[in-house]
Amino acid sequence: MPPIEVHARANQPLGMPPAEFLRDYWQKRPLLIRGALADFPLPVTPEDLAGLACEEAALSRLIVRDPKRDRWNVTTGPLDEGVFATLPKTHWTLLVQDVDKWDMDVAALLERFRFLPRWRVDDVMISYAVDGGGVGAHVDQYDVFLVQGLGRRRWRISDDPSSPKAFRPELELKILAEFAPTHDWVLEPGDMLYLPPGFAHDGVAVGDCMTLSVGMRAPAVAEMLGDLVDSLVEPLTEDDRYTDPDLAPARDPYEIDTAALGRVEQAVAALRALPDAHLHDWFGRYITAYRSAQTALPPPRATSEADLDAALAKGAGIARFPWARTAWIKRARSATLYVAGGSHTCSVALAKLVCEQREIAAADIAALAAPDRRVLLDLINAGQLVLTRPQRRSRR
Repeated sequence: MPPIEVHARANQPLGMPPAEFLRDYWQKRPLLIRGALADFPLPVTPEDLAGLACEEAALSRLIVRDPKRDRWNVTTGPLDEGVFATLPKTHWTLLVQDVDKWDMDVAALLERFRFLPRWRVDDVMISYAVDGGGVGAHVDQYDVFLVQGLGRRRWRISDDPSSPKAFRPELELKILAEFAPTHDWVLEPGDMLYLPPGFAHDGVAVGDCMTLSVGMRAPAVAEMLGDLVDSLVEPLTEDDRYTDPDLAPARDPYEIDTAALGRVEQAVAALRALPDAHLHDWFGRYITAYRSAQTALPPPRATSEADLDAALAKGAGIARFPWARTAWIKRARSATLYVAGGSHTCSVALAKLVCEQREIAAADIAALAAPDRRVLLDLINAGQLVLTRPQRRSRR
């Protein structure tokens, strides 16, 4: 069996080449990597995180545990800043999701995970906990990389994927009723713990600490099928119904005969004979749609091509809306770019540019052909791309 604990090496933050990690560990077994991100400076402070948790649009939770009575209290944000003055000295934790959407320095952490498809990444969640703080023993249904950013945290895990998964029914949190850890570690700043889906774990702060959690997207198959069916149903009307103009006299009025079953097959043929192109387009739209309430808003006035040229000439740039998920699929001589659930036919060069760059420079835009510039305008007028103000030139 491959080792469950390794040390990062020069130019190998995973302690091994990415291909070896994916072969031996990805969705197979946990791995603790000492010093994996020792050179990554913590981008936010506990005060920053607390302030973000008070924002109306932020997704946050405050979890307080009473260790004597083993009770847990969960408060969902936005939080009132006064709540922090009322908290006990120990056994509480603050969690804020999507911090990478709010802070570009936090988003830079994702560059360390370029060996994974970016559309598989969900978000960077950051937790701040005081001594004894945690969320209890639990199981995640997605891959997660737990990066220790500040202080120390004790992680106990079970590397037995068949361990009991029942939750304590009396609690709001999904805390395991039984938890038998097989490994017990204390992570220092820069250490990283990888956990595949389904492995029980429990993290408890040793003193004050902050942990950055890079979580993957793992949509349920039932959810995917439901969305796919919805996409097929959307163009149908009340006139699209089961019909039987070839009906013959029934031999038994209660039998669903072969002819009837054949008509049913024709009625649902769109699902049974789904073209690959439709399936691929649906998935691109589906995987780039986002759950957040942060919705892009179109500009107050539609931007024309002349407006775009004038803004670029003055030194403006284009920034991607932070919550806009992006991905692309290669076509024969072009690409389909997916942004926040919408699709756009464009060149591979533009697809890569929009997906790769959070901020697109004027020089890159000037090099685009006319069809790509029209796609760019469509994205600007949808609010998925935003014209930035021209940078002021410093006076000499």
